Amino acid sequence: MFKDSPVISSFAVNDIDEARRFYRDTLGLDVRDSVESGLLEIHAGGRPAVFIYPKPDHEPAGFTVLNLPVSDIDAAVDALIAAGVSMEHYDTEALRSDGKGIARGGEDRGPSIAWFKDPAGNIVSVLQSDGS
Repeated sequence: MFKDSPVISSFAVNDIDEARRFYRDTLGLDVRDSVESGLLEIHAGGRPAVFIYPKPDHEPAGFTVLNLPVSDIDAAVDALIAAGVSMEHYDTEALRSDGKGIARGGEDRGPSIAWFKDPAGNIVSVLQSDGS
């Protein structure tokens, strides 16, 4: 039924102005205001926009809302830290990150990935991608 329909993603934040500054200024993404709807649009990689919408009673997602593929995860994490972003660190049976906050991938573990939170507490990741 929907195989030819583009997939569009969205997530909520409690402060749209703070989200605009973070995604545009800190992460350097192409963030546009959708004047008619009050939403933000993130444009990247020629794909459909990801929408960010304001929700005053927002509760942060307990899962990753946005993945940002990068060709060099170490450089991306270094740049995030230099921009004042705090990386998440995990130390569980299933998931261990190193001192930089990167869970190193491998044959049976998928790509290397690191997580951080946006100002609304939503989880965002950068992940190693040879095709980025």
